[in-house]
Amino acid sequence: MNINTKIVASLVCLSMLPLANAADFEDTARVLSATPQVEQFNQPRQECRAEIVNVQQPAQQRGYGGAIIGGLAGGLLGNQVGKGNGRTVATAGGAVVGALVGDNLSNGNNTGAPAYTQQQVQNCRMVDSWQTRTNGYAVTYSYRGKTHAVVLPYQPGNTIRVRVSVAPII
Repeated sequence: MNINTKIVASLVCLSMLPLANAADFEDTARVLSATPQVEQFNQPRQECRAEIVNVQQPAQQRGYGGAIIGGLAGGLLGNQVGKGNGRTVATAGGAVVGALVGDNLSNGNNTGAPAYTQQQVQNCRMVDSWQTRTNGYAVTYSYRGKTHAVVLPYQPGNTIRVRVSVAPII
């Protein structure tokens, strides 16, 4: 085969290329069903609520300064009353009464027992939150008496555009 024959054969093949593509065309097919393809996924979220709880306050230490000063003052006052053994009894009695009064004044009702107060506390926890989303549609359609299936990212409606390709069997 010479070079001219090869060139002519190549030109003939190139000129036939548009005719080969002319066998592809678009048409419309009837949709038989379109079923949503859904998936479930978990997106955890935080759920919080406020609660009232009893909180123990630290125990206050009892002070002994009031009792000591009260005892000294009571003893001095008791020493001013009576004579002889009566003075000794009055001093001792004044010291005891003074110590009790001084302790009561300095510590009030502090018994040394722990005190409780109510406090609002926020209690949080993670909970599952299942959600559903559509990933596409399983579409069954009929074209020229044959049934076909495809998954599309959208809802196609009553009809669907199809590309038809015709090629010879070799």
